[in-house]
Amino acid sequence: MHRDLWLNAERGAHAAGARRRRTTLLCLSHLRWEFVYQRPQHLLSRAAKTFDVYFFEEPIFEATGSPRVVVTRHPSNVTVVVPVLPAGCTPREWTNAQRRLLDDLLAATRPERLLAWYYTPLALTFSRHIVPDLCVYDNMDELAAFRGAPPELAALERELFLRADIVFTGGQSLHEAKCRQHRNIHLFASSIDASHFAQARLSMIEPPDQSALARPRLGFFGVIDERMDLDLVATLADLRPEWQLVMIGPVVKIDPATLPRRPNLHWMGPKDYHELPAYLAGWDIGIMPFALNEATRFISPTKTPEFLAAGVPVISTPIKDVVRSYGEQGLVEIAGDAPSIVAKAMTLMRRPKDCWLARVDAHLATMSWDKTWAGMSELLRASFRPGQARPAMSATTGEHMGV
Repeated sequence: MHRDLWLNAERGAHAAGARRRRTTLLCLSHLRWEFVYQRPQHLLSRAAKTFDVYFFEEPIFEATGSPRVVVTRHPSNVTVVVPVLPAGCTPREWTNAQRRLLDDLLAATRPERLLAWYYTPLALTFSRHIVPDLCVYDNMDELAAFRGAPPELAALERELFLRADIVFTGGQSLHEAKCRQHRNIHLFASSIDASHFAQARLSMIEPPDQSALARPRLGFFGVIDERMDLDLVATLADLRPEWQLVMIGPVVKIDPATLPRRPNLHWMGPKDYHELPAYLAGWDIGIMPFALNEATRFISPTKTPEFLAAGVPVISTPIKDVVRSYGEQGLVEIAGDAPSIVAKAMTLMRRPKDCWLARVDAHLATMSWDKTWAGMSELLRASFRPGQARPAMSATTGEHMGV
């Protein structure tokens, strides 16, 4: 009974006419809501049907003014909160300002019950004082392995594992690396909004910046950063100058000047999520030219099932989770170098797609973001204990101090 009340939706008026307040889900994220549409957006837009969702982003900085927040209500019913801090403030001032802004937000919203949902352990620096009714860590990436990760990140993640009531992991390899670090940890790998990407199988109007490109076209979409093997991309373009390589996505953490330039290599920049099917509809092959390094050791690319839902044959470098979940089933081709990618692509462009698509659709029928969120919701219900006494934690180490 209490668990059902904890996840209650608004059920109309009480006898006195007051509306029941729903549980507030406070998400603390290193990713921006308006960045690439991926796991947080898929999950939290579904969570917003049950919870009052606030997505608290990392700060932006301005030359003058006092700390403040910019609050935007999105059509998904997620409220995005962006701290705006004065440029040049020290790390301590940065942390203190965010703590005050977070406290002001919670004071204004007055949540009846609070679910803290972390995507970054760094948020503990300004939020460890709050005592939510449930603490969740959705560990979607191994952030400590990414370029520019602060040295304190690993210690903060250990603290977050101590604090969290439940942990979700975003891929099989990541789960295997973390499964012994928490008593209540569950694998929820990348999923799919199949109907959205299946639009690419239909006749669609070609985007203007792609329509003039010759065929065949090999395409990539996603974040372009240290996880991409730029030398591999350049070599592939050189080996087949008549093939067009379409590269969609924002360039982050690497200098755009380091991107290889070729007449048949087209860096298109970021595109909105709703635009992607129209681009994929014009591709002959999808490529995932990931480097094999520490940053890609635990990744489980969401774009893998998205390519498949679009009906686009895929070639990936040997990323462990892609090999195990898709390559071994013959759904994705695996190639470790540019000549191998060329050979695989030539085979795929000659191969009839009907049998492959039937196997793809059978596989994708077992997964969806709706199913992922339903599974997470059941675990959230089971993890919540009404009236439970939550242990006090050390503000500096995160160690339990007794109940």
